[in-house]
Amino acid sequence: MMNIAQSRRRSHLRALKSFVGQFLAHGGAQVGLLVLVAFLLMAAAPSLLVGPLETVATATGNFLAPPSSHNLLGTDEIGRDVLNLVVHGARNSLAIALVATMISLVVGTAVGVSAGYFGGLVDVWLMRTTDFFFVMPSFVLALVITPVFLDVVGHQDFLGFRPSFFVIIVVIGLTSWAMVARLLRSQTLSLRERQFVDRARVAGTSNLGIMIRHLLPNLVPQIAANGALVVANAIYIETALSFLGLGDPLQPSWGTILLLAQRSGAASIGAWWYMGAPGICVLAVALSFVLLGNALDDTFNPRRRVIP
Repeated sequence: MMNIAQSRRRSHLRALKSFVGQFLAHGGAQVGLLVLVAFLLMAAAPSLLVGPLETVATATGNFLAPPSSHNLLGTDEIGRDVLNLVVHGARNSLAIALVATMISLVVGTAVGVSAGYFGGLVDVWLMRTTDFFFVMPSFVLALVITPVFLDVVGHQDFLGFRPSFFVIIVVIGLTSWAMVARLLRSQTLSLRERQFVDRARVAGTSNLGIMIRHLLPNLVPQIAANGALVVANAIYIETALSFLGLGDPLQPSWGTILLLAQRSGAASIGAWWYMGAPGICVLAVALSFVLLGNALDDTFNPRRRVIP
């Protein structure tokens, strides 16, 4: 028994090494990981890189000054360093996108696997609900939920964040799961006909046990590959919602920086650095997750690989 267990561990280790090697051999994965690691370091320790977040009281630069040796990305309309704002904004933008993606994956996986496994009326009702969320505009839902949420919980900070921060997370998470649910449903419809599911039923395993212990492990590749794409979409949604004024200027994200730049008339007076810096960050991070998602899909699905 010990030899069999050791053999299985060695087999799993070889498979993991093979997967990592194939994944890192993908050019898109290398670029995506490099960009993502750089932004994660920014989000993890912004104060170490650019000092504390500048405010109206601590701003020392000139108004809308162009990039210089003292302010590498110029300043905003009140003299704050744009580089300082962008680096600190990375934490909020990435935190919102990642936490919202986790919510989206949990909801999408639960709906998709349940619909595919049970079928019948359960499948019909869950898929009709999924179709509804395909066309649900996230920003309209946020506009409706935000005042209600604030009236219920008040304006007290929670874990150091203001309520609007969590409103955006919940809205993105609960409106971005439909694509994941659709994909996992189709995969579950195929997996539920396999022999290992029949053997589990004969052995007396409950439906929940079959879904968690037998179906879910086989769906991890699809969840991982599409999770990276969901993060990219969540970053775009967060930026759009914050640009519409649903973010918190006291805890700036890239979207709120773009909003402040638009309100200051940066585009009309030629202050390209003010709008360009957060915009490039949004595009770079979203593109890195798209590259990672494509690389994961190619690695998990050999039929998609391009043979030279």
